[in-house]
Amino acid sequence: MPELPDIVVYVEALEQRIVGARLDKVRLLSPFLLRSVVPPIAEAEGREVRSVRRLGKRLVLGLDSGLFLVLHLMIAGRLRWLGPKQKPPGRIALALFEFSSGTLALTEAGTKRRASLHLVQGEDALGQFDMGGLEVLQADLLSFAVRLKSENHTLKRALTDPHLFSGIGNAYSDEILHRARLSPIAMTRSLGDEEVQRLHAATQAVLIEWTARLREQAAAGFPENVTAFRPEMAVHGRHGQPCPVCGAPVQRIVYAENETNYCARCQTGGKVLADRALSRLLHKSWPRSIDELG
Repeated sequence: MPELPDIVVYVEALEQRIVGARLDKVRLLSPFLLRSVVPPIAEAEGREVRSVRRLGKRLVLGLDSGLFLVLHLMIAGRLRWLGPKQKPPGRIALALFEFSSGTLALTEAGTKRRASLHLVQGEDALGQFDMGGLEVLQADLLSFAVRLKSENHTLKRALTDPHLFSGIGNAYSDEILHRARLSPIAMTRSLGDEEVQRLHAATQAVLIEWTARLREQAAAGFPENVTAFRPEMAVHGRHGQPCPVCGAPVQRIVYAENETNYCARCQTGGKVLADRALSRLLHKSWPRSIDELG
């Protein structure tokens, strides 16, 4: 799922292309995408784009007359900017937004249709999509600590909870926790002041660094190959590969459709955390420390 760095770079690319342009036509290619009825989607057509912004993991296109198009890309949704003679993508295209300056395609790989589009009228209606998460790049240490300890959850869950923190998902939470040298299953209220300070610093540093890196990769073009799995990442998506800090193999915990990656040596004092599926299968054969893995 595109997270804060990905969405920020999308916003910047769209600002350059569509702010001040007219939205001539919205072509819906999937009946599952549009999740709102009032106002009708035709009301967006012919409107000037006044702004593009990020709201959590959503993209918001502000139109004149106080209308807002709200796009949530979910896991597999992506955006493509089409050149004048470029054909729209085939089966994966969910919608085409035809602006006076060019065409934006919303695509979604796979068979599950999770991406969504809403059209709402006014800031109050837009507010329903604000989950209340803290904007961590603007948060000082005290604000961050208060929000972190407002509920007692594992660090992994807390960082990815949109009601607590805005824009952080599965990928960057792994990177943040590795940078902070903290276990993904440590409880928020068990952290000491120094650990909270490390987490705050790591959160800001990782998000700033990755936004800059993705911005550089996109250059003046439109962001392509937006993915949660990048070779430059320290642990996310790198199960079994060496940790870039200590060289130990990166470990994982799999739950439902999510995978948490971490370094046992750097983050858990050498302890290999139990993966529910594998540990149940292996019982006593499940390794208890990184050293048992050889």
